[in-house]
Amino acid sequence: MHDVERGPAPAERSAVPLARDPGQTLRFADHWVPPTPVSGINVQCRLRHFAIVSYAVDPEPLRGLIPPRFRLDTVRIDGRDQALVSAVPFLNVDFGLAAYPSPTLEMAQVDYRAYVIDQHSGERAVWFLGTTLDSWTLPLPRYLWQQPWHPARTRFDCELEPGGQFYRHYRMHSASAWGSAELSLRQPVQQAPTYPGFADEETALFCLTHPLVGFYHRLRDRRLGAYRVWHDRLAVQPAELLSARFALFDRLGLVNYARQQFPHSVLVQPINDFTVYLPPTRLE
Repeated sequence: MHDVERGPAPAERSAVPLARDPGQTLRFADHWVPPTPVSGINVQCRLRHFAIVSYAVDPEPLRGLIPPRFRLDTVRIDGRDQALVSAVPFLNVDFGLAAYPSPTLEMAQVDYRAYVIDQHSGERAVWFLGTTLDSWTLPLPRYLWQQPWHPARTRFDCELEPGGQFYRHYRMHSASAWGSAELSLRQPVQQAPTYPGFADEETALFCLTHPLVGFYHRLRDRRLGAYRVWHDRLAVQPAELLSARFALFDRLGLVNYARQQFPHSVLVQPINDFTVYLPPTRLE
């Protein structure tokens, strides 16, 4: 039996940013949250070829997928409220226990998520539509913890320029009956990036890259589950989308294949460090 989450303690609530007002600017320095000490089976890992491909979508189809506890964190673009969803592919490397020496694993993963506000705490979060995982360890999150994770065969074909800052090419292919995906990017971009609906670049980067809690429907009992991560400010850089094909977004009626070629934003980072606080919690 896993612990039941009863919500963050008052001190934790004061540290998290509340729902964003239109036009509000957010600064990483104002909302920095220190890492919780690691213990037990908390995991430290590095995410290689980390990308966030985000789309602005009509909120209505998405609302039917999100429990009433949450509201969509929307932006206003061309006079219309839009929700944001993202696909986040990466190669999970050096995946091992954070508190103790342990063997490490490598596994390819693609997360599909929507940006939400937890109305119980006001905290910014992501709602996981699902995840694909290319690893023999899949039964642990899928069957023991009831996370909506699905099998896939995922390959990255990526090459950095000699300086290691930009990608000469970035290609990812994921074969999955639940949600196949293809992605091709290039850098550096020729024009300064724009982030429609956000007051400025730092606000956009904070909202898109820094939610530290994710929620989901457990597979078997459909109760809410949650798990937390911690990472410092990510050093993501903009990239140009050459092509994308995310079957899940098309199947859910959120972003069809034609519109997937026109993302809200694309961000990449060759490698970063994450702490994952496991096991996940089941909410009452």
